[in-house]
Amino acid sequence: CRICVAERGAICSNLEVPFPSECLASIALNSLAPDREPRRGGITKELLVTGSVRWTADEARVLRVSVGSFLDHLSLVLETMEAFGPPAEQ
Repeated sequence: CRICVAERGAICSNLEVPFPSECLASIALNSLAPDREPRRGGITKELLVTGSVRWTADEARVLRVSVGSFLDHLSLVLETMEAFGPPAEQ
């Protein structure tokens, strides 16, 4: 996880989540992408199928809450993947 200062004083954070396959990364992305940021403005979140997540926020507090919430959801997705195993081939 990296934290940096972006344009106009905004704070950004990057996180790389390694997945064993593109299929599992895609499943995680589809599970996590619907969770939009609840606050209008002040923060953006970009998720990529490569396992990369990037946040940009106006305030450190907002960034901390968003990253913490995302990590909670990611933990649940990973636990679910582990419990049910890889997807069946079709």
